[in-house]
This record gives sequence, structure tokens and C-alpha cells, in this order.
Amino acid sequence: MFNRILIANRGEIACRIIKTARRLGIATVAVYSEADKDAPHVEMADDAVLIGPPPVAESYLVMDKIIDACRQTGAEAVHPGYGFLSERESFARALGEAGIVFIGPNPAAIAAMGDKIESKKAAAAAKVSTVPGYLGVIADAKEAAMIADEIGYPVMIKASAGGGGKGMRIAHSRAEVEEGFERARSEAKSSFGDDRVFVEKFIVEPRHVEIQVLGDKHGNVIHLGERECSIQRRNQKVVEEAPSPLLDAQTRAKMGAQAVALAKAVGYDSAGTVEFVAGQDRSFYFLEMNTRLQVEHPVTELVTGVDLVEQMIRVAAGEKLKIRQEDVQINGWAVETRVYAEDPYRNFLPSIGRLVTYRPPEEKSTRGITVRNDTGVEEGGEISLFYDPMIAKLVTHAWSREEAIAAQSHALDQFAIDGIRHNIPFLSALMQHPRWLEGRLSTGFIAEEYPDGFHPTAPEGERAEVIAAVACAIDFVVGERRRRISGQITGKPVTRERQRAVWLDRLEIDMAVERAGSDIAVRPMGSDGAEGKARLLASPWKPGDPVWIGSIDNEPVSVQVRPIPNGYRLAHHGVEVKAHVYTGHEAKAARLMPEKVLSDTGKKVLCPMPGLVRSIAVTEGQEVKAGETIALVEAMKMENVLRAERDGTVRKIHAKPGESLAVDAVILEFA
Repeated sequence: MFNRILIANRGEIACRIIKTARRLGIATVAVYSEADKDAPHVEMADDAVLIGPPPVAESYLVMDKIIDACRQTGAEAVHPGYGFLSERESFARALGEAGIVFIGPNPAAIAAMGDKIESKKAAAAAKVSTVPGYLGVIADAKEAAMIADEIGYPVMIKASAGGGGKGMRIAHSRAEVEEGFERARSEAKSSFGDDRVFVEKFIVEPRHVEIQVLGDKHGNVIHLGERECSIQRRNQKVVEEAPSPLLDAQTRAKMGAQAVALAKAVGYDSAGTVEFVAGQDRSFYFLEMNTRLQVEHPVTELVTGVDLVEQMIRVAAGEKLKIRQEDVQINGWAVETRVYAEDPYRNFLPSIGRLVTYRPPEEKSTRGITVRNDTGVEEGGEISLFYDPMIAKLVTHAWSREEAIAAQSHALDQFAIDGIRHNIPFLSALMQHPRWLEGRLSTGFIAEEYPDGFHPTAPEGERAEVIAAVACAIDFVVGERRRRISGQITGKPVTRERQRAVWLDRLEIDMAVERAGSDIAVRPMGSDGAEGKARLLASPWKPGDPVWIGSIDNEPVSVQVRPIPNGYRLAHHGVEVKAHVYTGHEAKAARLMPEKVLSDTGKKVLCPMPGLVRSIAVTEGQEVKAGETIALVEAMKMENVLRAERDGTVRKIHAKPGESLAVDAVILEFA
């Protein structure tokens, strides 16, 4: 076994690998860029080496710097994590030539499976069913369009060395192929240093199901069941689960057998993932093989009890797999959500800045429910525009899918993040979506269910009642504390009025609230003043706590709490509202208050996210038609095309290529 390993990565995956290495008694070395000098993975490791400036092309992608760091620190092996150099055959070979062990598959296996074009050729040779497509190198956009015409639309344009949704576009027409081809090549070049792309048929209403494989250096290969990763946005996975609600035992066995056969055919000897695109009828086609650890590996670990990072390290050290195929059991259900620094109300555009508040839910395993949070950030840290916007991976496990989803929903409500925008409101709403709950999934789920983007969910039904009850309890606790402030003028004792008017944005709910021992009793009130059944709320919440964690009628409930003028902003199960609790007289006065109207910015094009201006496609005085490209802005390795929403003439351009802009910065104005 190794004495010291280096992790050639950053963020949550570096922290994840360090945790397992510690448990195995292995010392760890972190590498970091100047932007990551205060990052948690640097603090967690036993040693750390600076490898360059923030851009990945000058730090995390420079092989020589990684090898030099190994020599400086005496690291005997390198774990690449995912992304960066994890699927680079040349990196594995360079390590071997330097006498350093690569904790991953052998270079030949990476060459055969790590490249998406070559992997499809290998799969076809092994008689594994593949999606129709063109696997050769495509010279330019016109050739790509001709190939797409032959295959038939829609098609997918994909970076050969890609992953994580980078360098990937779906095209429904010749024009979209030509534009998508250039964007895919550009993203592939900047993200992976390889601009080759290929084109394949896009399966309508597909599901993304993948098989986790594990091999050793002695010819043994097993699979650890499947993961469903169909909830995707812009081809980037957002929610994963294991097992898949689609598969039956027979399909699972067939898919697993194909994955193992393919891995054996290329001599695969580490953890890897064979991805399939599946039809709703359980038909499936080989998509690609990821020759690395997957982002979503925790769901497999929780349903099988196998630590995949540990197995990768043991296999790299030459040990035989001690797990046989018959030993693999799928127990319960696991759900993972990816918490990203992005604004769900602005079409999920990246958000950067400082984490003023970062309070994840408690990691625990009690009463058959496990909550796990894989993260690489901490309170006070900064989300940088140079790297992937992932903040954390929240994973829950229970004995059934319904229980795992309920646990996930409750844990999301406990996750407090301030300082940047994040996608927790969307994830929380998704956990309540009927189609998700029923398991009727496809990779087009988000586009189909949220065609106009994600918007705030209006409070109604049980969620509105819960939020209103918590608002009353918060107001009651704050009122009690105020009456205990010392130095108040003595006089007639204050008698608290029981009746309250709770405003949740535009929804008004009348309630009665009073102390009931250590609990707070809240009763809904009808228009005639009649009181309904009491609900008992119990919580240790105190003013300043970002989350109200407690119970309503002994059922666990968590609600996000942020102070606003004369009230609180509350969030629960995807509903986020401004809550005000008034007495009867206060409510009458509040109804007379005028509403503030936002100013019109219709003639200005604002930067929808913090990012780097790659190009400006128009000039001052130019006439622009609706739909024409105005500018290209890059953030977190994704290129975003800004288009004109209406016809007009460009009056003034405020930004220039190469300039870094803040969110809502003015790019240009129309006359």
C-alpha cells in the first residue's frame, strides 16, 4: 500500500479522496492554484504545492507541474479525481515513465475507452449496440451539417474528449448544427485542450442510465449496479439516483453484463462507468465510457456499501478485488442533488462571490436515513469564475425511493447559503414535482417541465399552511424576546393579541397563535372568526438562526429564514416568499401602502451573470434583428450567446472583449 498519494484535483472531489486516504492511513498531498490557496482541500491535506495561476490551462492541466509536485513531496501515486487530467492517456503514461502510479485505468484502456470516438468504435467491434452516428474527425461546420442531414435530426454534437456537459450541443436544424459545432469546438478546446467533436443521432425522450464497473490488474471485473442520471440541464447532470426506477432485474442484468464484457475487452483495471442511453421501453444503446470516478459515485456507494475511492487505491497498489459479482447487493435507494452556484431565476446563469453563510445539513445516519454532504467549500470562501460552479453534492439514502426523496427534500430545506445565488430553490421544487415522484423521467425533463425557465413557486395548499404557521411561531418568539428586554418602562402588563394576519406575498391567511407549554399552538381562522384545529410547533429557533428546524404535530419541518424590513423571507419545499405577520390594525394600514414599481431597462442589454466578454458581434449604429447574436460571455467554462430580444439600432456599446463584467452590468444600449 502507498504511504503518500497526491490528488491532482480541487474542490469537493479532492476533499472526498483525502477522507478515504486518511481512513486507510495514507498521507495526502494537495495541489492548488493561486485562486485556491485558502481552499478546504489545501487545509485538509498533509502537504500542499502551489502549481500556478487560476486558469486551469496554467495550473491543474499542466502535467509537468503535477509530476514535479510528486517529486517534491515524495508522493508514490496520483489520484486524478474527475475532470482535468483524469481521462488523459498521456498523463497516465507520463506518470508511469516518472515511476509514479496512476490511480486509475491503464493508458491502453484510457485510449480505447476514454476517447468517445474510439470507444464507440471499440464497442461496435465488440458487438455492443451503439447509437447511429458519425465517429470520424469532422473538419468544419459545413461537413458537420452534411453528416447531420444524413443521420436525421435531432442530432447531438459532442466533444470527443469531453464530459460534464462541456462541448456538447443538441441541434434540430442545419443552422443549429453550424452554430453549435463552433461553440462545441471552442468549449472543448478551452476545457480539455482538444477541439475534436463528433455527431450522433439524438434519441427522443431518452433516459441516461449508467453502470458502475470495477476491475483489477488480475483480470477481474464486476459491476455495482446502475445509476439513473436523466435529470439534466444543458446536458449537465443535476439529480442522480440509484437504482433506476426504469430498470427491471432482467434489463439490469443485461446492461451489467454488457458493461463488464466491454470493460474486459479493453483490459479495464479501475473504477469506471459505462453509460447507456435508454428508451422508455427499456431498450438501451452504448453511449460512452468514462474512464474515471464519476461525480455521482456516492449514490452507488450508499446502496452497495462499497467505497469506490478505496477500491481504486487498492487496485492501483496491485491488490486483487475481494468483492465478487455475487457479493454485490443493492440495498435501499439513494438520491443525489448537485448544489450549484447559479441563479435559477435567471435561467441558471452562474453566480460568483463570497459564501457569507454556508451551513450544510448535519451529516448523519439514523433510523434508516443517511444524509451525506460532499463539499469542497466553507463559510467565508469564494466561488470563483475560473472553475466549475458546484458547491456541494447532497446525498440521502433510505430503504425506499419515496423515503430517500423525502429525506432529500428535508435536507435541502436545512441547507443555508448566502452571499451568492444557488439552485436549492429549484432542487427543492423538483423534489415535489409529481412527474419526478412517479419516476417518469427523461433527459428532457427540465426543458419540458420548465420551458420558460424556473420561476418562484406560489404558496398554496399544505406548503402555504406550513410556512404561515412557522411565520406565526417566529413572530411569537420574537415578540416574547422583546418583552423580556431589560430597562423597559413599567406600567400596565402587555396582553398579546391572539389573532394575526399572515401575508405570504399576496396570499393572506388569518391565524390565532398562543403559547402551549413549551410549544406554540397555531390555529387557522375562518372569515367568520371561527378557529380550526390547532397545530403544535416545537423548535429551538432563536432570532438570527438562518433555518427554523423543528416539528409541526411531531412531523419534522425545516424552513429557511432571512430577515427583511418588517418581516422575513421564508423558503420551504421550493416555495420562497416574503412573510409579514400583522395585528388587525397593522394589516389595515399595510393595505394602504403603495407598491414600488421597478424601472424599465428594456433598451439596455445587461450581463446576465458575472463573466468574461469573449466577443461583441455588433457595432454602434448597426441595425439588429430579433434573435441575432449580440455578444458572447463566458463564465465557469461555459460560453453563453446573448441575442437581441427585439429589432433595434445599437446606440452605444459599454463593454469590450476581454473585459470582466459583474451581473447586470450594461453591455450595450439600443436607440
